[in-house]
Amino acid sequence: MLKPLAPALVLAALTACVPAHSPGAPAPLSPSAQRGLTFARANCAGCHAVEGSAASPNAEAPTFVAIANMPGLTGETLRQYLRDSHNYPAAMNFTVEPAQIDDLADYAVTLKRADYKPDI
Repeated sequence: MLKPLAPALVLAALTACVPAHSPGAPAPLSPSAQRGLTFARANCAGCHAVEGSAASPNAEAPTFVAIANMPGLTGETLRQYLRDSHNYPAAMNFTVEPAQIDDLADYAVTLKRADYKPDI
């Protein structure tokens, strides 16, 4: 007759099946940052590169990585800019709601890198 496994042993076995976060890999996105990425893909990617180091489809639109790595930029300064800005290009022709601003800023700051070097 088989003995039931101790709960701790079952938990240890299940934990071993879940991949650990690799030290060099990007951290998983928070739910807000994930919503921001989804919004950016749907609404911003036509002009801006919203992920990675690819060039923006519109050469005049900065990449999200470049925006995130601007000196002094924080989630709060980006939120304030997006809330107060009245200079969105007319081509955008859509409104970014306050909750979407929060999500977008939460995503953008995940692209900040200590070793960032701007393109010349």
